[in-house]
Amino acid sequence: MSTQNLVLEARNLARFYEVSQGAFKPTAVVKALDGVSFQVEAGKTLAVVGESGCGKSTLARQVTMIERPTSGELNFDGFDLVNASDQQLKSARQRVQMIFQDPYGSLNPRKKVGTIIGEPLTINSDISKEEREERVRNMMGKVGLRPEHYSRYPHMFSGGQRQRIAVARALMLEPKLVVADEPVSALDVSVQAQVLNLLMDLQQEMTLAFLFISHDLSVVRHIADDVLVMYLGQVAEAGTTEQIFKNSRHPYTQALLASTPHLQAKNRQQRVVLTGEIPSPLSPPSGCVFHTRCPYANDRCTTEIPVATLLADGQQVTCHGVEEGRI
Repeated sequence: MSTQNLVLEARNLARFYEVSQGAFKPTAVVKALDGVSFQVEAGKTLAVVGESGCGKSTLARQVTMIERPTSGELNFDGFDLVNASDQQLKSARQRVQMIFQDPYGSLNPRKKVGTIIGEPLTINSDISKEEREERVRNMMGKVGLRPEHYSRYPHMFSGGQRQRIAVARALMLEPKLVVADEPVSALDVSVQAQVLNLLMDLQQEMTLAFLFISHDLSVVRHIADDVLVMYLGQVAEAGTTEQIFKNSRHPYTQALLASTPHLQAKNRQQRVVLTGEIPSPLSPPSGCVFHTRCPYANDRCTTEIPVATLLADGQQVTCHGVEEGRI
């Protein structure tokens, strides 16, 4: 990956939370993110996948600068976010925007669409009302909204149209990075492809970097260049989309892929059955955090924490079984 085109880079990123367990009990520490590393390049999409509780949303809060990491490095556009002052963070936040899961819940129902889309300019710039309206109308055209939509309210639109409004608002400040948190999961399947294609077209036009958070692997396969598979705050596997979908090595990734329905038999994965639920982050398993659900776990897995192994093709896997050649 070219460092010249690098927009976002995380190294050993960690976010811990202290949680009270009640009177007379010691405070517990939840390791929501524990040593996560990745890179996002301009014009590319990194998808972050995993079950609920794996740390996807916590990762989004670090990247959008809602929270500061506990430790590690997080560099955005050559800018050190971990050690930045509040004023520096405020400036950097304008170049990182977010698209949320619920397109209606993220829009103020009392404001007209033109006002909603132009709000980032109202807050962060001193341009005239006329110039702001012109920019808003231009952006509406880019996302497929009609001129007459400018004066309407969010409740007058379909789910797909509302998400287009949210996309337009996110792009008004011409960000370098867009964090998309399950942006199509609340939409009908027939509308999902339209919104995804819109995002890909805008990415190409504006050279946007996307951090795309999703649990839907069929969506990820369509939009992502690279994939980060997370489990209980740690990276299980990372690689290009082709590597992950055609040659996944970690048992957890294989299980996720096997649970994704495919119409074509050639795309179906051999079934990997996981037993039990994802463990509580308050008391994660010893050794490899995945060993309690892994069909290939041995004694080493229960006691020794695995380290990331870089395979010959650049794929990264955190698994004793892969390291030992058992998987």
